[in-house]
Amino acid sequence: DEKEKFEPTVFRDTIVQGLNEAGNDLEAIAKFLDSAGSRLDYRRYADTLFDILVAGSMLAPGGTRIDDNDKTKMTNHCVFFADEDHDAIRNYAQVRIV
Repeated sequence: DEKEKFEPTVFRDTIVQGLNEAGNDLEAIAKFLDSAGSRLDYRRYADTLFDILVAGSMLAPGGTRIDDNDKTKMTNHCVFFADEDHDAIRNYAQVRIV
């Protein structure tokens, strides 16, 4: 039995880079997440993925972000940075990961 390393920071960096490259197009973000799902273990890193999609980066216990204000470790393509209106939030909620 070989154990895989648990590396949430590597996972975070990969997801954040892909989201930032996708730009403001939610369809491009959905396509990136769809294609990355075949390479990345979403089940293993579900908490990290949720943190990124909602808060823009990994969260420490207590809810503070673990990014040290390093722009390469955070994304603005998340619920916290969405416009504060019903339609914008609904669009983020409709991005599906398969």
